[in-house]
Amino acid sequence: MKKAKINNNNVLLLITIVLFVVMYLAGCVVYADKGFTRMQTFLNILISNAGLISVTCGMTCVMLTGGIDISVGSLVALDCMIMAVGVEKMGMGSPVLMAFILVIGVVFGAVQGFCIAYLEIQPFIVTMAGMFFARGMTAVLSTQQISITSDALFTKLAGMKVEFPFGGYVNTKGILQVPYVRVTVVVALVVVLAIFFLLNYTRFGRSIYAVGGNQQSATLMGLDVKKTQLKTYILCSFLTSIGGICFCLNTMNGTVGQATGLEMSAISSAVIGGTLLTGGVGNVFGSLFGVLINGTISSLVQTNGKLISSWANIVTAILLCFFILLQAVFAKIKERNK
Repeated sequence: MKKAKINNNNVLLLITIVLFVVMYLAGCVVYADKGFTRMQTFLNILISNAGLISVTCGMTCVMLTGGIDISVGSLVALDCMIMAVGVEKMGMGSPVLMAFILVIGVVFGAVQGFCIAYLEIQPFIVTMAGMFFARGMTAVLSTQQISITSDALFTKLAGMKVEFPFGGYVNTKGILQVPYVRVTVVVALVVVLAIFFLLNYTRFGRSIYAVGGNQQSATLMGLDVKKTQLKTYILCSFLTSIGGICFCLNTMNGTVGQATGLEMSAISSAVIGGTLLTGGVGNVFGSLFGVLINGTISSLVQTNGKLISSWANIVTAILLCFFILLQAVFAKIKERNK
């Protein structure tokens, strides 16, 4: 059973990576004259999706247990609004607000995790309630868009660049353009590495896989299934709050409609990245490449200039169908090996 699970992880991850490489190389060939081959084009995908990467890491952990969390988009919106209101209307410092946002994430996840693990309420119902609550609280704080301009530290962090000593180009004005990423990308990649280590080299990570693989077997192995589920939902909301801070650094504002549909982007990225909806199989690096695939699709549509943005959703839907069919095959294999 363990061998089959590892093979499933590897095969799904390989398919995702190959798909991304093929898709990006195709873009480089078709849109070479529009700058798609430049290093900055790829880095822009990372910059635009830094918050989503962190959120997807949390979603991957929850999905590995066989659960789901559709509240993440609303929690990101709440995080951004807390930062905007705190800085612009209450005069609070951004470090205090960032710490408060992380605490909110832990508490939010603990409440949802307790309801799911110990009260045995369906994850979809609990997190839907969390989605409505967080979005409602965002509107309670303010119904207007609030731009963040008065906090020097937060503004400095938002504008900070990590430049690369290679991959630059000279633009039409003769100015050298040096490739760079924002600090949010660094945070997102650190999150990916941390979750990869947690899932593969800690007892908690192995427990997540075990609970998603088979709860009865996990119980017989002496694992506390309920505690594992609770801790996983706390981790998911904590990572979502980190993503919320990154999202806010990118947008520099808070608004009620912010991050609408982000939960679906996170779920689709995890699925395309090879995480089974039934739990037990998945890889956080696959989820990273799932985000990159979605980002590449959007970038290709924008680079084309003639296609409406809805085409990105259509292509994502086709890919989801493809990976769900693959998941059905692997689910049968997993069932046969139980």
